[in-house]
Amino acid sequence: MAQNILLIAGGDSSEHKISLISAQYLMQELSVNPEFNLLSVVLHDGKFQFADGSYGYFTCGRQFALVAPDGTKCEVTIDCVVPCLHGFPGETGDIQSFLELQGVPYIGCKAEASRVCFNKVTTKFYLDALKIENTPSIFVSDSDEASLKAVHEAFARFGHDVYVKAASQGSSIGCYHITQEEELDQAIRDALKLSELVLVEKTIEHRELEVAAFEYDGRLVVTEPGEIVIPSDKFYTYDEKYSKDSGTTTTVEVEGLTPVQREMIKSMATRAFKGLKLRHLSRIDFFLASDGTVLINEINTFPGMTPISMFPKLMEHIGIAMSDFLTESIRNAIAEQRSRA
Repeated sequence: MAQNILLIAGGDSSEHKISLISAQYLMQELSVNPEFNLLSVVLHDGKFQFADGSYGYFTCGRQFALVAPDGTKCEVTIDCVVPCLHGFPGETGDIQSFLELQGVPYIGCKAEASRVCFNKVTTKFYLDALKIENTPSIFVSDSDEASLKAVHEAFARFGHDVYVKAASQGSSIGCYHITQEEELDQAIRDALKLSELVLVEKTIEHRELEVAAFEYDGRLVVTEPGEIVIPSDKFYTYDEKYSKDSGTTTTVEVEGLTPVQREMIKSMATRAFKGLKLRHLSRIDFFLASDGTVLINEINTFPGMTPISMFPKLMEHIGIAMSDFLTESIRNAIAEQRSRA
């Protein structure tokens, strides 16, 4: 009997459009399995909307009502959800909490891990507690006199070169590279408009490396790193990341790493995945500093799945088909939910 798989894309974050592109790729990969009956919706303004103008909503438990444009209604039972949502409400843990309350199986990290990792400040708290190297930083929750004084002191301590980052936004949203002290206060105020906490992080001269860390065949797999190569005159903004005119390139074959550095990356990714209680999939981003130090930059609990995204490239590079990974994750999510019932 076919299983009803609900693929949810969109959301109301700044990464709505990228989520739709990711969902197209996942739809293609999920379609490989004839056992799946796919329902693809876009979450917007609190509604699960279908392309034909109909919409849906959960009624009781796994029961999902489908309402056609003419008002006629039917119900189906959802066997598993694939929450392809970058930013709110997917990577923030909100959709996971909702699905948990409904008793609906879903793939990906659970609510707490999603919430912790989406906030750059709490991510650092966990990494520090796990003794995993990350970039020196401070954070503030307001722009009053005491907070701004602390920021200026950190600016001097960090060599007059920092990144000001809205803590609860995507990696390229609300992020400002500051080298002039007179620009600091405004950057803090701008970032606070996007997030309740703001991170002020020391700039590290680095190479940007990423690994895919995921569960497959009963084990945790951490791939060899790929690299994001950014033009020297660019900052990896949202536009630079996704624009068709971007000069940034990616590679899954990274040169110039020592065996020790490769082992450190794998060990740190493993400790982060297990220590922060991640599930099914993640992309873990690293800085390889110019002095050879390896630092974790951030953790993505539902990484991009666009044609240029590193997670699917790294998985495919080691010979694992995304369709097989999705099938196993769905089966595991359903089995886990049944064991709890």
